[in-house]
Amino acid sequence: MKILVPVKRVVDYNVKIRVKPDGSGVDLANVKMSMNPFDEIAVEEAIRLKEKGVATEIVAVSIGPQQAQETIRTALAMGADRGILVKTDGVVEPLAVAKILKAIVANESPDLVIMGKQAIDDDCNQTGQMLAALLGWAQGTFASKVEPAEGTVDVTREVDGGLQTVTLKLPAIVTTDLRLNEPRYASLPNIMKAKKKPLEETTPDALGVDVAPRLQVVSTAEPPKRQAGVKVGSVEELVQKLKNEAGVL
Repeated sequence: MKILVPVKRVVDYNVKIRVKPDGSGVDLANVKMSMNPFDEIAVEEAIRLKEKGVATEIVAVSIGPQQAQETIRTALAMGADRGILVKTDGVVEPLAVAKILKAIVANESPDLVIMGKQAIDDDCNQTGQMLAALLGWAQGTFASKVEPAEGTVDVTREVDGGLQTVTLKLPAIVTTDLRLNEPRYASLPNIMKAKKKPLEETTPDALGVDVAPRLQVVSTAEPPKRQAGVKVGSVEELVQKLKNEAGVL
């Protein structure tokens, strides 16, 4: 089984986001970038399937600038076999990402695509579903457990009412949730080995995909600062404030 794992380069989750003074977007200058946490879970799950003898090859793919190589190298250091960088410097929206991944799937013919359910920068939660629709493949989203079988994969999903298990016929798309696993740290020897693993570069044009944005960001603003609390003298005053000021009653 060949597994394809898309990984995205995003602002590190520990970094406090700053908005550009002109409100045109998020300030990325001198900001630490890292792999999207949900994608780390996807890479870890693919590696575990390979350790079980289910998977034979793991291909990590990233779409972004030249620096996205670092994100792919992280996946290679964790245990992926090779990487593909689709080089583009502009903003790539979820539909364009799905179209690029569709083209890569056509070239690579993977049996399973495991990807994070969403990226922590735009929180769109769309790419996996769009890719499944474009390919006509089965999909299991928000996976908290993945159990492959002969020609199928059982995916336990987290839904509003609890847990739902679906059986997908391969090839299929699986998007990962937080409780699927705990990603490993890459060891120093594996980091050094990752530098020698093959990493192919291509472009959206070479794949025949138009990545021109269809959406325009009008403005970006930080959320309002939380107001200081106040002391109340009685339960009646608390109820009045909740009703008249907070509007929650």
